[in-house]
Amino acid sequence: MTMRMRLAAGALGALTAALLSVAGPARAAAPAAAATQPSASHPCGTQAKPGTYRHVIWIFMENHSYGTIIGSSQAPYINAVAKECGLATNYHNITHPSLPNYIAATSGLSYSALHGFLPDCSPGGSCDTSARSIFGQGETWKSYEESMPSACDHGNSGQYAVRHNPAVYYTTLRGCSSSDVPYSRLATDLARNQLPRFSFITPNLTDDMHNGTVADGSKWLSRNLPVMLNSAEYRGGSTVIFITWDEGEGGHYASGEHCATNTTDVSCRIATLVISPSTKAGTRSGTLFNHYSLLGTAEQLLGLPKLGMAASSPTMTKAFNL
Repeated sequence: MTMRMRLAAGALGALTAALLSVAGPARAAAPAAAATQPSASHPCGTQAKPGTYRHVIWIFMENHSYGTIIGSSQAPYINAVAKECGLATNYHNITHPSLPNYIAATSGLSYSALHGFLPDCSPGGSCDTSARSIFGQGETWKSYEESMPSACDHGNSGQYAVRHNPAVYYTTLRGCSSSDVPYSRLATDLARNQLPRFSFITPNLTDDMHNGTVADGSKWLSRNLPVMLNSAEYRGGSTVIFITWDEGEGGHYASGEHCATNTTDVSCRIATLVISPSTKAGTRSGTLFNHYSLLGTAEQLLGLPKLGMAASSPTMTKAFNL
């Protein structure tokens, strides 16, 4: 071999070594599956078709209309998630004030049956119901209530408002003492892969924006939602998360208001985010949905019969590829 040939061969070997040091051998490349696993940084659109969703999580925020959340500089995390996942742009609460919306969303009771809850009363006397609810349809469930002093607590205490904990209003519901628990229990259940089929999450009065600001709520979600998104249940493709608000601000609180299909009153329109591995990033739906739709969607995903008004309300499964 001539000197020129030896030099050329040496140069080619050096170039090959350099390329391998940058790109690495083909077998070292990340497997395709790793790029499609959902996580807190990329929670949606990681699978083209929905699998079998075995867990549904609702997070209920408080008292803000669509326009005060979507596009707000005070809610950077919420808006980032809305862009990364799905957003229902024509979603409505059922009435005013808070409690009737929580009851409607979990039971499907009609507007006329909600009148007894209009004063935002504490459970007991005439302020309860024997109606069936999504909590008692045979699936495992838990309510995770931030700042609740003890399980299934029926009284207001500090940052805990009982009117934001609908499970305690159902008189025939079994298992309240073991399934209606302080929010701190969620981290334990996630770590142990013991998430129930249905989870209802209520932040406290500051973190849900009722007494706090939009920024407070967005910061709370930025701290807590990633814990759920990085859980084995979510990363495994079996969990859907919905973030909604009980009602918009303003409205007719004393006598209630028909909001379920009211497209002119801003107090009736709220933001609802849909987060799932099969929901394509940036999905938007202008279909008229409401809390009855949310109930029906959860029941459809969990294989449960639809209660009350949920049976005649459009579900969100097709719009958000669930």
